[in-house]
Amino acid sequence: MPWSSDTTLAASTALPGQAQDHPQRGGHGLAIEMGVGRPIQDAGISGGEGGEWLSGHGGCLESEVVATCITHVRPESNPMTAMQRAPLVKSWVLNGTNHQEAHEMLYAGLDLSRQKLDVHVLDETGQTVELLAVHPDVDALRTLAARIARYGQPVEAAIESMNGARFVHDTLERLGWDVEIADAAKARGLAPLAAKTDKIDARVLAELARRELVPAIWLPDPSIRAERERARYRLYLVRYRTSLKNRIHATLIAFGQSVPVSDLFGMRGRELLAAMPIPEPWATTLTTSLRLVDDLETEIDKIEAELRATGARHRYIPLLKTVPGVGWVLAYTIAAEIGDIGRFAGPKQLTGYTGLCPRVYQSGLSDRRGPLSKTGPKYLRWALIEAATTAARNPIYHDRYERTKRRLGKQRGSKVARVELARELASAIWYILTRQEPFRAGGPTFGLVA
Repeated sequence: MPWSSDTTLAASTALPGQAQDHPQRGGHGLAIEMGVGRPIQDAGISGGEGGEWLSGHGGCLESEVVATCITHVRPESNPMTAMQRAPLVKSWVLNGTNHQEAHEMLYAGLDLSRQKLDVHVLDETGQTVELLAVHPDVDALRTLAARIARYGQPVEAAIESMNGARFVHDTLERLGWDVEIADAAKARGLAPLAAKTDKIDARVLAELARRELVPAIWLPDPSIRAERERARYRLYLVRYRTSLKNRIHATLIAFGQSVPVSDLFGMRGRELLAAMPIPEPWATTLTTSLRLVDDLETEIDKIEAELRATGARHRYIPLLKTVPGVGWVLAYTIAAEIGDIGRFAGPKQLTGYTGLCPRVYQSGLSDRRGPLSKTGPKYLRWALIEAATTAARNPIYHDRYERTKRRLGKQRGSKVARVELARELASAIWYILTRQEPFRAGGPTFGLVA
C-alpha cells in the first residue's frame, strides 16, 4: 500500500508499539506513531495487513524541518521497540477517504527579552516547523511574519505578559497573526519546568497555544491604554514632587532649621527658605530642588487639565464621583484601570481583580488567610486605598471603620480597616457601574475573604 495523497489523518490513542483501527472506518488502516526525537530520514511506514514496506523519507510527510514519524517496525528488521525509540508517542490513523490538509494551523510561542525574541513554531501534530530568534523591532517582526507566511497557514501565537509584549502583540496582529498575551504566573503553573531557558519557554508557550490552554489576559483597547497612561504619569510626577519636598525637609532637619509655617512651599515658606543659613553644597541642592518642584507643579497642572477635558466625556466618571472619598482624579484613575465593567461577573470578581483580598491556604481542616494577593493593577489598589482614607470620615462608613480599628489595635488596626473599606468601595463601584446608577447607602454587606 503506497502512500496516498487522498487520505485523512485522524487521531486515536494507542500504546507505543500497538496498532489500532480507527472506530469510524471499515477495514484496517495505516497506523503511524508521531513521537519525539526521531528524524524523518530514520523512520519508515509499514502497510496494514501485509502491505508493502516503505522506508526512508519517501514514505513520510514532506517537511523542511526535522520531523518525527515512528512507525510499527517489524521485530526482525529492527529489534528496538517503539517505547525505546520514542518515549512520548501519539498514535495517528490514516483513512483512505476525503483529502484533508494534515497541517491546518501553525502555533508560535514567543519568549521576549530585552535584546531578542525567541520563536518556536509548531504544526498541528506538535512537530517543530521553525526555531529561531529575532530582534523585537518592527522590521524584524515583519520579516518573521513573511517567513512564516511561506507555509500558507494561519498562525496562533502566545507571549507572556511583560513590558514590550503588547508592542509585539500589536505588530504581529497587524501582520495577520492571532496573538494572545498569557498571564506569566498562570502559564508557569500550567507547565512547571525543571529547567528554564528562553528556548524552553518559547516551546512551552507554543504547546499551550496548540492545546488551547493559554491563560490569556484581557487587553485594553488603545483608548483605555491612553487613559491609563495619563493617570499613571500624573501619579508618577506627584510622587516625584513629594520626594523632592521630603528631601528639602530632611536638609532643614540636618542643619537644625525649624519650620514655623504650615506650608513650607507657599509664599511665606519660600521667604524663610531664602533667609536660612544653609552651607554649600546643600544650599545649591535646596535651590535646585525648589526649581524642580515648580517645574513639576506646572507639568502636573497641564496633565490635570487634560484629564478634566477627556474625563468629561467618560461615562463612568460622573457615577464614580458620587462614591464617598472619590474625587475626579481618583474617579478618572479607577475608570481607566477597570476599563470595561462588563468583564467582571460580580462584585467579588472585581474585588479580587484589585488584589485587596487575602491569599487563602485551605486543605482539609486547615484554613488560613495570608497577606494580600496584590494581583491586578497597583494603581487601582492605590486609588481605592486613597478613597478609603477619605471615606473613613464619611458617616456611612465611620462607625464600622472605627470598630475595626479599635478591635485590631493601634499597630495594624487602621491599615486593616482601610483595606476592608477599600474592598467595600470596590463592591459598591461594581453595582454603580453595572446598573448605571449613582451611589446610595445600602444595608450591611458580608466581608470578602477571597
